[in-house]
Amino acid sequence: MCGIIGAIANANVVPVLLEGLQRLEYRGYDSAGLVVTDSGLKRLRTPGRVNDLSKLVEQQKTQGVAGIANTRWATHGEPSERNAHPHFSAEEPLIAIVHNGIIENHEHIRNYLKDKGYIFLSDTDTEVIAHLIALKLKEVNDLFKAVCLATAELQGAYAIAVMEEAHQESIVVARHGAPLLLGVGKDGNYVASDASALLQVTRDIIYLEDGDIAVLSNHGYRIVNCLNSQFGEPVNRIVHESHLSNEEIGLGSYSHYMQKEIFEQPIAVANTLEMLSNAQSIAPNLFGSEAEKIFSETRQILILACGTSYHAGLVARYWLETVAGLPCNVEIASEYRYRDPIADPNTLVVGISQSGETADTLAALEYAKRLGYRHSLAICNVPESALIRQSELRFLTRAGPEIGVASTKAFTTQLASLLLLTVTLAKMRNRLSPEAEQRMLEALRHLPVALQNALKIEPEVKIWAQSFAQKHHALFLGRGVHYPIAMEGALKLKEISYIHAEAYAAGELKHGPLALVDSDMPVVAIAPNDQLLGKLKSNLQEVYARGGELYVFADADSQITSNDNLHVIRLSEHAGLLSPILHTIPLQLLAYHVALVKGTDVDKPRNLAKAVTVE
Repeated sequence: MCGIIGAIANANVVPVLLEGLQRLEYRGYDSAGLVVTDSGLKRLRTPGRVNDLSKLVEQQKTQGVAGIANTRWATHGEPSERNAHPHFSAEEPLIAIVHNGIIENHEHIRNYLKDKGYIFLSDTDTEVIAHLIALKLKEVNDLFKAVCLATAELQGAYAIAVMEEAHQESIVVARHGAPLLLGVGKDGNYVASDASALLQVTRDIIYLEDGDIAVLSNHGYRIVNCLNSQFGEPVNRIVHESHLSNEEIGLGSYSHYMQKEIFEQPIAVANTLEMLSNAQSIAPNLFGSEAEKIFSETRQILILACGTSYHAGLVARYWLETVAGLPCNVEIASEYRYRDPIADPNTLVVGISQSGETADTLAALEYAKRLGYRHSLAICNVPESALIRQSELRFLTRAGPEIGVASTKAFTTQLASLLLLTVTLAKMRNRLSPEAEQRMLEALRHLPVALQNALKIEPEVKIWAQSFAQKHHALFLGRGVHYPIAMEGALKLKEISYIHAEAYAAGELKHGPLALVDSDMPVVAIAPNDQLLGKLKSNLQEVYARGGELYVFADADSQITSNDNLHVIRLSEHAGLLSPILHTIPLQLLAYHVALVKGTDVDKPRNLAKAVTVE
């Protein structure tokens, strides 16, 4: 959530700032703004979209050789111009700041600053940082030192970029708990929340660590770490070459990023499982050089995740317990960190996150370590992310950039990764015969083709979407390992169409939800041809007998027949253990096409952010 970009160069940086903000729109936001050097510091802000900010820039012919910009997702204060970033200090020395994160002790600092005569013009926690830095700047007369002193008093998560009117030749940035990176260019230097915003100017990227503070000029940069000393120790950070391409983050021939990413799933899964293409067996070193030793000591699994990643973890629990014979707990990361669980040091902690910067998941992982869990594994899509850096073992999902807020290919690649983890652990625990291992390798290699076949049902889903879009509520049903897939389907429909949807284990219908069923409550069911199909058919009959309208995604041989109130779409094959991955596809397509019919903002649904980097 929120996006930051800053630039300092020998030419006008406003086009760089605006294009960067456009590339950060996927993170979710409700206002946008920038400040540039123009005699003094010139600020433009709008409660609308980046396009609205671009119009202001054009109207006022705004230019500057240094500037910072932000897309804000409201946490403190309503979306409005006065709450939009950048924020100014209220008095001299005048500074401007953009911020991503949440300052947990902002009220205490606000009261302290008010007692010193500072006047607040917004409701945000960010303005607190601006005034605090201005106060420190009076004491030390050096913006770099002032930021170091001010951030030492902040509690919470932040990524900030700061400019001073009296010294416009530099930008100071700092990071703690929220992503921030530098871009090293030939004609200038840059800062941003992620690499996609900087592809327009450079591919040379430096990922800042917690406690890092950097000063940028048009001819260089300097980084220190202020965690262990007042003004920090100089540090060297590796310059990485970004391998993102403009094609990966562009729409191409698609209408929406979500549509593009749904149809990219076969190749995304193929890339994730590429190491199996010619493999004769499954080896634990796919998860890291220490994986074999750690896996041999593992007696149970703890999965920490949020949102869609949490649903992936719930699917994995079925796999890990059934196939690998390992007890598995799956915890919502934001809840786990406030519990007092019993730690078993022989537990492998698995953190799952698309971005690797999810604040709750990172905090939960750190909490688990403090409790005494010794070993951790990150399943993540971003190789330089905090989750990867903080985990002992790691597996990259290789889904490529996912821009749409509603996660699609990140989910299916997470599932593929978790299934590979399951099979690896099963093999190490002598629960997988050589014949079964070969069958699993073949199934995993076939998975991209099976996903491509599943996408062929889109024309049938479009027909359903026309009537489904008129509804206000929906129930999603699944049994066994497909229950979490029903949860994911309900989440997708809620996220982008704003139709209220709930998911239930189908056997729970008669324990309450059946009271909701009538002709206006569509019921979506996942009906694979597995050992629970007979039970599911009985649950569907309960809905049908009460006048409910059923929408069933079935396997080709499920023997469920369509009629007036029972609509059936069949996938071309039953994938056995991999079935949950295939049955994800029709639910994504349903949510997407219902949202199209309703005319909602598919890629940027209201109130939501892509990367949830605050608690």
